[in-house]
Amino acid sequence: MSEVINNREKNKLESSERQEMLKVIMKELHDGKPVEEVKAKFEEAVGDISVSEISKMEQALMEEEGIPVSEVQRLCSVHTEVFKGSIEEIHGIEDKTEEPGHPVHTFIQENKEIDRLVNFKLSLHLEQFIKNASDDNVLKIENDLKSLLDIDLHYSRKENLLFPYLEKYGIFGPTKVMWGVDDRIRGAIKGALKTIKEDSWNQETFIQDIQYIIDEVSEMIFKEENILFPMSLDHLTEDEWMKIEREGDVIGYTFIEPPKPWQPKRESLTEGNAFLQDGMIKMETGLLSVKQMELMMSHLPIDITYIDENDIVRFFSHGKDPIFHRTKSVIGRSVQNCHPPKSAHIVDELLEDFKSGRKDMEDFWIQFKEKFVFIRYFAVRDEQGAYRGTLEMKQDIKPLQGVTGEKRLMS
Repeated sequence: MSEVINNREKNKLESSERQEMLKVIMKELHDGKPVEEVKAKFEEAVGDISVSEISKMEQALMEEEGIPVSEVQRLCSVHTEVFKGSIEEIHGIEDKTEEPGHPVHTFIQENKEIDRLVNFKLSLHLEQFIKNASDDNVLKIENDLKSLLDIDLHYSRKENLLFPYLEKYGIFGPTKVMWGVDDRIRGAIKGALKTIKEDSWNQETFIQDIQYIIDEVSEMIFKEENILFPMSLDHLTEDEWMKIEREGDVIGYTFIEPPKPWQPKRESLTEGNAFLQDGMIKMETGLLSVKQMELMMSHLPIDITYIDENDIVRFFSHGKDPIFHRTKSVIGRSVQNCHPPKSAHIVDELLEDFKSGRKDMEDFWIQFKEKFVFIRYFAVRDEQGAYRGTLEMKQDIKPLQGVTGEKRLMS
C-alpha cells in the first residue's frame, strides 16, 4: 500500500500542469465528451483539487481561452459533478458553521432550509404529481415554488455582499459564473410558475422543468459550501466578514429569522476617522461640514450614485425611501460587477459613449412595483473637458405625472 501511495505522490502533477489539464478537461466537456469518460480521466491525472484551482481554471477559460461566461455557466453543473468528492477543502468551513451570526453560518443555515424545501417537499410533491396529475398536486408544487422565490434573498446577499470582496482579491471567474447560474435558477422558478397559470401545458416538459430546479438548486448548495465559502474564508479578513454581516439585514434572509449580531472575540470594528465629521469642505459656491453634506444628500428626493473615471463606485446617497436597496459593499467595486453578467455589456456601452464624448447623458424609464422610475445618467467632465466619471440619478416620477397648472401659495 505504501508503494502505491508513493507512486501517486510521484505522479502528482505540478500546479501549472494541473491547471492545463483542468482546462483540457473543461474544453472536452465543452465539446460534448461524456461526463463519465472525462471524470475517469480527471481522477487518473489530477486527483484531489483545491478550491483555488477551480477558481483559476474558470477565470482562465474566460480570459485566456475566450470561452464566454454563459458557456462556463452552462458547464458549471457538469464540472461540479466531475470534481465532486475530489475537493481538498471539502471540510474547510466547519469551524465557521459553529459561529452563529457569522455570514457563512447564516448562509449554511439557509441552505439547510432550502435543501429541505427542494429535496423533501418539492421532490415529494413532484413524485405525487407524476403518479397523479391532479389539480391538488399541481397546487402543492405551485405553493412550493412560490416559497422558493425567497431564494432570491440568499442569492442577492451572496452577489451583492460577498462577491464584491472576492473581486477585490482578483477573483472574478467564479463570481460571474455563479451569478449567471443564480439568474437561471430564478428564471426557472418564475417560468414554472408562469406555466402553471397557462390554460394548457405539456406535462412531460413541466416535470423536466421542476426536476431541473431541484437539481440546480441542490448543485448550487454544493458549490457554495464546498467551493465558494472555503475560497471566501481563505481570502476575506475578519473586518470584511463583519462588514458583510452588518449589511445582511438590508437585503433580508431566506427561510430563517434574522441572525443575532456576530461579534468575534476582539474589540469591535471602528470604521472611518471620527474627527472628519467636524471638518469643513470648502467648495467654489459654499462651505459645508461633512454632516451637513450627508444630511443634504440623504434628503434629496432622488437617489444618486457616483462612478469615477475608472468605473469604480465611489458614493451613493442613502435616503429614507430608496428606490433600489444598495449595500455599502458596492463602494470600491467595479460598476460592471454590480450588475448581472447578462446586462454588463449595456453598462460598458454607456460608459464608453461617455468616455469617448459621443454622449453626455442618457435617460431610461421603467415600471417598478407601484413606482414609475426615471433614471438619468450624466457624464461628469472637469474644466478641461476630461471625463471624470458618471452621475446616476433615479427618481419615482409617478407623483409628478399628474401635475398641471400652477401652485403659487403654500398649502
